[in-house]
Amino acid sequence: MFSADDHRYMARALELARRGLYTTTPNPRVGCVIVRDGSLAGEGWHEEAGAAHAEVNALAAAGARARGATAYVSLEPCVHHGRTAPCADALAEAGVARVVAALQDPNPQVAGKGIGKLREKNISVATGLLEYEARELNIGFISRMTRGRPWVRVKLAASLDGKTALLNGRSRWITGEAARRDGHHWRARACAVLTGIGTVRDDDPQLTVREVATTRQPLRVVVDSRLEIPLAARVLEGGRVLVAAAREDRSKIAALKARGAAVIVMPNSAGKVELGGLFRELARREVNEVHVEGGYRLNGSLLREGLVDELVAYLAPSLIGDAARGMFDLPELEDLSGRRELRIHDLCMIGTDIRVIARFVEPLT
Repeated sequence: MFSADDHRYMARALELARRGLYTTTPNPRVGCVIVRDGSLAGEGWHEEAGAAHAEVNALAAAGARARGATAYVSLEPCVHHGRTAPCADALAEAGVARVVAALQDPNPQVAGKGIGKLREKNISVATGLLEYEARELNIGFISRMTRGRPWVRVKLAASLDGKTALLNGRSRWITGEAARRDGHHWRARACAVLTGIGTVRDDDPQLTVREVATTRQPLRVVVDSRLEIPLAARVLEGGRVLVAAAREDRSKIAALKARGAAVIVMPNSAGKVELGGLFRELARREVNEVHVEGGYRLNGSLLREGLVDELVAYLAPSLIGDAARGMFDLPELEDLSGRRELRIHDLCMIGTDIRVIARFVEPLT
């Protein structure tokens, strides 16, 4: 169905889409390549929310050469009016003869309507080329559109015996500088970085992106059931902070707002933060990917409630000992049949440490 040239040009469209890895949120990362008579006519990508979409940029580059051409786009062209005009209309008006889309847009406002409109204009449309790669690039956007919650990625830094901190909470630094720098890439691509009050107390982190060039900082979220966060905490510096609590404390809430933080109160039946509700709220705020850098208690709570999609674990070539803290606070199993199985998605060396990316064999939700 697809030729070698089709594969080559779609691969280029995906390569262009990756240029928006840190900048397009809450929109998907999309690239477009326009080819006429076997040669490149124009290309473009969606650079940031509110700016022109990939197809519009590629059409501008192609000019009159777009007529009769094939457009390779990593996501179905949009058909609705948002901050920009519909791309399906732009492609039709430019006289494009064929559109190859890697992936159908999961946004209910599009979801096949873009393909339908193109076909109504007698434009040949094919889908599914390099679909897996396109899905991976926009896994958070797809999660938000189809599940109503972000893709949740838990980052772990541990010794080879699986310990993430000493018993007293100290964890700086288990892994090496290269692994810490790599962790900032995951922060940078996320819409939000989430931690718990325990990590704030023990490490006083900033949770900002510092090792990667980026034009934006993700939202920082602190899960703090009893509103114990110190007003001098470094995470409160620089704005764009959301504190999720389980109780009303008007004076503390007012003090946090004076520091520039937003506060939401959403208790569960146990007097803790309703984590599922928190992620639904983050999705409502157009958060696609959540990068978790918490302690073993928060990690365990997220896992128990079925809210973890992916683990990014850095394993250092060292041993800390049995008394130190592990990765997850989970109840003891009496039988191995109760374990959660993972599939290794990626494995590589980052400096002197091993990075393991793993996903659950059976989806948590």
